[in-house]
Amino acid sequence: MLRFLFGMRPQSEDAAIETQRERLERLIRELNAAIAALPEKPRLIIDPATGELEADLPETLPDEALALPAPGEADADDKPAPETGAV
Repeated sequence: MLRFLFGMRPQSEDAAIETQRERLERLIRELNAAIAALPEKPRLIIDPATGELEADLPETLPDEALALPAPGEADADDKPAPETGAV
């Protein structure tokens, strides 16, 4: 009954534990697939001392550019509406 309440299930024989090598290879495959889908490829930098990976991305990516207003529209929204002069 305690197993049911606390969610402790016996380990399934089908559940395989992923090794560090398998996990790293899977992460690299996923990263390569994500980079391949980008229209403009980032420059990847690996720091040999720490092993950290850094991406030198463009200023805006295509999906971010769609979320921003067009340069002409941003200026037009800031201006007050013209007065019609109706009395």
